[in-house]
Amino acid sequence: MFMRFFTELREAKVPVTLKEYLMLMEALDKSVIDRSVDDFYYLSRAALVKDEKNIDKFDQVFGHVFKGLEKVEGIGTADIPAEWLKRISDKFLTEEEKAQIEAMGGFDKLMEELQRRIQEAKEGKGDEDGKGQGRGNQPNGNSPFGAGGYHPEGIRIGQDKGRHGKAIKVWDKREYKNLDDSVELGTRNIKVALRRLRRWVRDGAAEELDMDQTIKGPAEKGYLDINMRPEKRNKISVLLFLDIGGSMDSHIKVCEELFSAARSEFKNMEFYYFHNCLYESVWKDNRRRHTEKLNTWDVLHKYSSDYKIIFVGDATMSPYEITYPGGSVEHWNEEAGAIWVDRVTTIFDSVIWLNPTAERHWDYTPSIEVMKQLVNDRMYPLTLEGLDKAMRELAR
Repeated sequence: MFMRFFTELREAKVPVTLKEYLMLMEALDKSVIDRSVDDFYYLSRAALVKDEKNIDKFDQVFGHVFKGLEKVEGIGTADIPAEWLKRISDKFLTEEEKAQIEAMGGFDKLMEELQRRIQEAKEGKGDEDGKGQGRGNQPNGNSPFGAGGYHPEGIRIGQDKGRHGKAIKVWDKREYKNLDDSVELGTRNIKVALRRLRRWVRDGAAEELDMDQTIKGPAEKGYLDINMRPEKRNKISVLLFLDIGGSMDSHIKVCEELFSAARSEFKNMEFYYFHNCLYESVWKDNRRRHTEKLNTWDVLHKYSSDYKIIFVGDATMSPYEITYPGGSVEHWNEEAGAIWVDRVTTIFDSVIWLNPTAERHWDYTPSIEVMKQLVNDRMYPLTLEGLDKAMRELAR
């Protein structure tokens, strides 16, 4: 079964290696956990999952291999030694509770009864005797089935947590689904990806207790000496250029989420707007884009070369808008947009382009290929996986 677990993780594209699998087997051999499904879940997840974006895939494989809870067939306790269950019962249950278990026929009988009642529920049969699955959902119910009732050997179905804390099996939910790199972006998982871009430094006023030096000081000087140090901060500085209007209207939601996450993660971030391609002017307020423009040349020379430059746009336009003077659809540009993009890549060391258009469509849009070449092939799709790769590129 463990080997099947390993192979199915590989098939689900979870990058687990043989070394990690052997480490898990060694931990089990040395009995570092109790014989509990929950304990084994956390141990195996810690040993085999190296990136939070793979946790949801891991959960699905784990449930398929070890639980099989989606299917009624095969519910039982063959993998749980009877003597272990007895020790647990002796340790945690009162004499009255033990008598109730014996009256039910033991844990095996309990699971058989659960299977029978689930089948009855599927067939639409009622619970007329008041002892079935529904009673467990009532606050004072004593059925072993359901989410709200009390029974020393209960099974909880479909609720976040029980009121009595004694259910043997919790039908868990996939809590890490939105971290999967195959799902739609949201502010939370954008933040997870942006955290790849960090450079911690201690800068500014000494406001944080330096515990190591405070302990070391008295030993060396013979008297108490409180030492303080600057707080650790992310030193990364980001300059964000956002394409706005036209074909970008259909990507407003994801761009808003990206902007919100970036403002939260990067304390030292500046942003400017442009339309389709970067030209001689940009702006900060879209409502005043025609009256309060800023000179792009001044903007590019305002910030130091260690700023990380992020363009966000679909790069979908006529190639003439990039390569020719006067190509802009809004005004007459004296210099081609390509010249301005080239200036950005020359002045700044790290430049990437995030494209909200699905990568499978890029080959059908000539302007995307032109822009991709201008940023030295550092164009990435605006997905969690694309963001992850982009942040790694900027962190180099």
